Amino acid sequence: MKRRAADPIRGKLNLYLFVGVLIAVGAVFGALVVNALSLEQQQSLTDELGAYLGGTSSSAAAPLDVFWERLFFHLKWLGLLWLLGISVVGSPFVLALDFLKGVLIGFAIGLTVRHLAWKGVAVSLAVIAPQNLVVVPALAIASVSAIRFAYYVGRERLFLGRGKLLPPLASHTGATLALFLVLGVAAMWEAFVVPHIVSGLSGWL
Repeated sequence: MKRRAADPIRGKLNLYLFVGVLIAVGAVFGALVVNALSLEQQQSLTDELGAYLGGTSSSAAAPLDVFWERLFFHLKWLGLLWLLGISVVGSPFVLALDFLKGVLIGFAIGLTVRHLAWKGVAVSLAVIAPQNLVVVPALAIASVSAIRFAYYVGRERLFLGRGKLLPPLASHTGATLALFLVLGVAAMWEAFVVPHIVSGLSGWL
C-alpha cells in the first residue's frame, strides 16, 4: 500500500526533474545560438541591448503598459500549457514550450554576457534572473500539471474507461489560475522594479 502511494509522488518528482533538465538544456542551446548569429544580427541586437541598458531605448514604455504587456504574455503562455494539457494529443508540445522557454532565457543571458563580458554576468543576475526564479518554476508546475492531466485522461478515460474527469480537470484548471496570480507578481517586478535596477546599473555599465 505504501509503495502504491509513493509511485505517483515519485512519478511527479521525475516529471519535475525532466522538465527542469529540458529547460536547462534549452538555456544552453539559447546561449550557443548567440554565437551562430551573423555579425550584423549580433551588432543590431547588442545595439538594442545597449540602448535599453543605457536608458536611451526608443521602445521604453510606461511601467503600467509594461505590466499589462508582460501579464498578457504570461497569460498566453500559461493558457497554451493548459490547453495542450486538456487536448491530450497536444501534451508533447508542452515539453517543446519548456525547451523554448529555456532557449529564450539562455539567449538573453548569452547576448548580455557577450555584449558586456564579465559585467554581463552581474546584469543577468540583477535583471534577468529574479523574475525567472518565479516564472520558470511556475511554468514547470503548469507543465507537469498539463502532462499529468493528459496522461490521466489518456490512460484512465480513453483506454481503461474508468475514473472521473471533473476532479482532475478542476485540479489542473485551479493550479493554472493560481500560477497566473504568481506570474502576475513576476510581471509587476518586470514592470516596476527592473527599470529602476537598469537605471541604477546604467552608470556602472
